[in-house]
Amino acid sequence: MDMQFTSREDIEAPIDEVFAEITDFTRFERGAMRRGAEVARSDAQVEPGVGMGWQVRFKLRGRMRDVALRLSEYDPPNGIVIEAEASTVEAVLQVDLVALSRARTRLNVDLSVTPRNLAGRLLVQSMKLAKGKLGKRFRLRVAEYAMDVEERHKRSA
Repeated sequence: MDMQFTSREDIEAPIDEVFAEITDFTRFERGAMRRGAEVARSDAQVEPGVGMGWQVRFKLRGRMRDVALRLSEYDPPNGIVIEAEASTVEAVLQVDLVALSRARTRLNVDLSVTPRNLAGRLLVQSMKLAKGKLGKRFRLRVAEYAMDVEERHKRSA
């Protein structure tokens, strides 16, 4: 009974640059902190790779939420997989990159959310009721991210 979100965007930038963007974990950490989340690394790795982890704490719907994130696949320049665990749900975020040409990359993003207990089942059930709206918002966020990556590429070119 899991919930699936998918999105695909084409980015006017070489695959190596797009991979560097999707693995700029420091930028993601800063962005989350700017939006009020507490982010702490849960590993001691210096180089990016499998095993990197984060403890993230943020407020959602009036309650504090704790999520453990772990980088479970790191395959330059093809993509990454991040696993997330919270008390009620677990999620897998898979980001795949495909070189369409030397200067164009397809970004495929797949998010799967699975309940861990009754509270998680209720959450996933309510997400399914709002699937159209949530899916649209997910695709919009991925599209905005792709545009940001493209803009940064144009400025650095």
